[in-house]
Amino acid sequence: MKTRRTLKLFTPILAAALVLSACGSGEGVYDDKGQVFRKVIPQDMSSLDTAKVTDSVSFDKFNQVYEGLYVLDGDDQAQPGVAKGEPKVSEDGKTWTVKLRQDAKWSNGDPVTAHDFVFAWQRVLDPDTASEYAYIMYDLKNAEEINAGKKKPKELGVKALDDHTLQFELTKPLPYYKEMLAFGTFMPQNEKVVKKYGDRYGTKAEKAVYNGPFKVKEWAVEDKILLEKNDKYWDKDVVKLDKVNYKILKDGQAGASLYDTNSVDDTTISSEQVEKYKDNEALKKRLLASTFYLKLNQGTVPAFKNRDMRLALAQSIDKKAYVDSVLNNGSAPSDGFTAKATAKAPDGSDYSDQIDSPLVYNPDKAKEHYEQAKKTLGEESFTFKLNTEDTPASKISAEFIKAQIEQNLPGVTIKIQQLPFKQRIAREQSENYDISLSGWGPDYPDPLTFLNIMTTGNSSNNTGWSDKDYDQMLKEANGPLLQKEQERNQTLVDAEERLLNDAPIAPIYQKGEAHLTNPQVKNLQYHNIGGDTTLKYTYIDKSIDRETGKKKEK
Repeated sequence: MKTRRTLKLFTPILAAALVLSACGSGEGVYDDKGQVFRKVIPQDMSSLDTAKVTDSVSFDKFNQVYEGLYVLDGDDQAQPGVAKGEPKVSEDGKTWTVKLRQDAKWSNGDPVTAHDFVFAWQRVLDPDTASEYAYIMYDLKNAEEINAGKKKPKELGVKALDDHTLQFELTKPLPYYKEMLAFGTFMPQNEKVVKKYGDRYGTKAEKAVYNGPFKVKEWAVEDKILLEKNDKYWDKDVVKLDKVNYKILKDGQAGASLYDTNSVDDTTISSEQVEKYKDNEALKKRLLASTFYLKLNQGTVPAFKNRDMRLALAQSIDKKAYVDSVLNNGSAPSDGFTAKATAKAPDGSDYSDQIDSPLVYNPDKAKEHYEQAKKTLGEESFTFKLNTEDTPASKISAEFIKAQIEQNLPGVTIKIQQLPFKQRIAREQSENYDISLSGWGPDYPDPLTFLNIMTTGNSSNNTGWSDKDYDQMLKEANGPLLQKEQERNQTLVDAEERLLNDAPIAPIYQKGEAHLTNPQVKNLQYHNIGGDTTLKYTYIDKSIDRETGKKKEK
């Protein structure tokens, strides 16, 4: 899924203003009365419509307010959600029958039924919905033809045998499909509510209903998202939090200041703040399974049709210096596409460790490729626009990348263009950009979750790059080779190395996060796949001292 940048810079006036507002906020977003988890997030979600989002912020919220057939546990293994237990799978692995629990309800009191899944999945694939994530369902029978307008949504290989029995057909057996069913796009939708609001469905808190542990009480765009416990949720007795309050802030210093005044329980912090909090019990670093990279748009930029130019750019950036000096938050330099911790190789090692990438930082080779590109293109200077997001930290990141490229490739000029997240994504989708700093995180535990997005015609490719051999290799890995583990693994490795050798993208880093997390926060589950967190089991242990992380003395 598309990921959002989370680094911030120091803005003292804004930070001070927020601290003052926090102190006088009463029972607002910063209130800590009872069981409430308060978190700063760097971007807003885009919608509450599970058929229409692609970003990690939205999918994280979906984990809290919706529930699919299965959910991911703390080890990213699928466990029953709305499903009553394990699926019954036919001998050929293609037909799945899932019994639904009869006590699952929507927040308006309606029962959650098999029909809600049939409706939701058909709606995702209906071309009129224009779901960018429709392709994730292409393993369902007739899904791709429906999305292409060649068949009707009702011909999708999914049906309700009765109110609490769902059956669906796959085009082939898939070993990781149960984990896919936990992903946000596969979550159910209440047909009555969707049709009531039409195009406005999911645009406001009250224009949706919820079947997860929480429901959205208030959504003030670009300001806050307030959740409250869903008293209709079938497993409500295990949910300890009464409220989850998200404050949307693009400025990391403000988040740290709010943490220091006990106004929030969790916030990411910027590189320069890590040193300040190095001895603080609240400081936590984590490496996410998300790769950030430069998209090089050869569809509209003639110079990027030249492979040497693409290789020159990809090899001209000192990634270690970038993660050490600019990020300093647990991020790691990356030369590959599939992030570590996404999938395992047959021998149990990390899949990504097998990849031999040519896109390592090498200024000498970068210059060689650049000189060859200049000869081939017959030009001595080039100007490219680099799109990034409209946060202070994104500007710092872009300036580092600009400096590296211009220093190592004399004659190249990079112009930074800062845009709101939604606008940057829109530019990518319409291929209206030169270079875009973008990111991707896994939706299921297999390298295909990364590699598929660079296939010809994929809605997330939008670089103008197309390779029929690459497409064919992935088609084989997702078909005839599914039962041949060693051969499939080697085909995926070969495909990724083919992609990297042609360099339509330039990997830079695997995303890390430095957090300040209140030691009183317990059972906060993080995920490498799908939405970032699960808060169903989270609670605040107020017997713990917030400063020391130890039990308070009585």
